[in-house]
Amino acid sequence: MGMTQIRFINPNSSQACSDGIAAALAPFRFAGGPEILVETLAEGPPGIYSWQDWHSVVGPLCRLAEANTADVFVVACASDPGIEAVRAVCRRPVLGIFRCAVTAALARAERFGVIALVDASIGRHAVALRSLGVEQRLAGEIAMNVSIETLLDPVSARARLIETARALVGQGAQTVILGCTGMAGHRAAIEQAVGVPVIEPCQAAAGQAIAIAGAALGG
Repeated sequence: MGMTQIRFINPNSSQACSDGIAAALAPFRFAGGPEILVETLAEGPPGIYSWQDWHSVVGPLCRLAEANTADVFVVACASDPGIEAVRAVCRRPVLGIFRCAVTAALARAERFGVIALVDASIGRHAVALRSLGVEQRLAGEIAMNVSIETLLDPVSARARLIETARALVGQGAQTVILGCTGMAGHRAAIEQAVGVPVIEPCQAAAGQAIAIAGAALGG
């Protein structure tokens, strides 16, 4: 498996966000395992806030995937921008981290909640949930409506993230998905505070990508 490569593409242009993704993926790098790379899409907006932002990265992601030699390609934004388009031009497996997070959450519990970045994220997540046929398993979704920079601060957003996760548990969520890569550094603290599994989407995608890469090598 050591010769395989998994490439995560952060479709926003925030290097700080990419650094947070890389930190979240650190436990998945191990001797003899696949090479896990994180790349920032230079053409991307500062964050994927609006539908316009979402659509603006589809073309660049497709071009990058076409030119890429990775064994597994991961779109590292919890709105899964351009997944269908990227899969159409890339012969290798293409994962979206939100869809991976949902399947990971449902492996742990019957119902899940989502902490969204902004209100527009909720609509994009609804599309993904319909594509998976699991929209009835969503207990609730609450948007933070803050910037990615705010989320990346190790202190300023944490109390509100914990409060939001608790509200989702109150709505019936038995596990909580962090709906933005900027939340990755808070996962353990939120889980400890609320007492239910908290799913970080890049980590969920890494687990699935490693399994895919291993299966391919095994024939």
